[in-house]
Amino acid sequence: MSAKVQGTTAGALAPPKKQQKSKLMASDKWYGYAFISPMVLGYLIFLLGPIVAAFAMSFTNWSLIKELEFTGLANYRRAFSEDPVFWETVTNTLYFTVGLVPLNIIITLGLALLLKDRIFGISFFRTAIFTPVVTSVVVWAIIWKYIFQTDNGLINTVLKLFGAEGPAWLYDMELAMPVVILVTLLKGLGMNMVIFLAALNDVPTMYYEAAKIDGASRWKTFTNVTLPLITPSVFLVLIITMIGSLKVFGQIYVMTGGGPGTSTYVFVYYIYEQAFKMYEFGYASAVAFILFAIILVLTLLQWTVRKRWVHHEQ
Repeated sequence: MSAKVQGTTAGALAPPKKQQKSKLMASDKWYGYAFISPMVLGYLIFLLGPIVAAFAMSFTNWSLIKELEFTGLANYRRAFSEDPVFWETVTNTLYFTVGLVPLNIIITLGLALLLKDRIFGISFFRTAIFTPVVTSVVVWAIIWKYIFQTDNGLINTVLKLFGAEGPAWLYDMELAMPVVILVTLLKGLGMNMVIFLAALNDVPTMYYEAAKIDGASRWKTFTNVTLPLITPSVFLVLIITMIGSLKVFGQIYVMTGGGPGTSTYVFVYYIYEQAFKMYEFGYASAVAFILFAIILVLTLLQWTVRKRWVHHEQ
């Protein structure tokens, strides 16, 4: 009889405990929502909202001097068929990207290989290479603009000491873009070098020992052991460097202003000019989404073909 009563009492008390637990879980859920709400609201208000507004704006001719009017695909049609500067901008941006990305990967991987081992002064060299990464892009561009000045620039002054006449680096349509590529390359070496250093240090030493026993040369060891094992990091560097090169702006704005002529017009600078100089916000928004589409397509293309050369992919 006593056991029966105890069993009944336990059964009667079980539901309240379960209900109490569910209430506690519900309160924890709302606490979680409360903590993430600032981030979610910030994302909706300051990121997603402006993106949606800009996309809608790309179908209008809105500016500060005209009334808002829906124009459909007119801005996109203007870009592809009526604006020759747009196509020059596309060409210049691809030129900048093709010139920067391979050089950046090759040089940063080489620097990582040189600075991987403990050598005298390694901390100094690593710091010197990484310092430009944390330097303001505006300050960096201003310094290099003075270095490449035609009359009193450091490079032309040195050339004069050897009796050579330096060119007008930033005012020559053939030289301006290579100069900007060089300046951008020197600024971004440190970050990718750190990524490669981390990848190289993660390669198990047993593979190098096996290659040494097999009599493999340094080049064979690099191509058959090191490079395949760090391809995930190479893929990461390729993606972030390509996206960064397609969005370059600060160096162009400070050093060349898109000139001489339109020889250094790139996408973001052209968007800036159309929006804040010509006040064509609708057209600038359309060009911005064309840039977004180009970045998306190139990224998806690289993501699709990665399994052909990136190891450790499932």
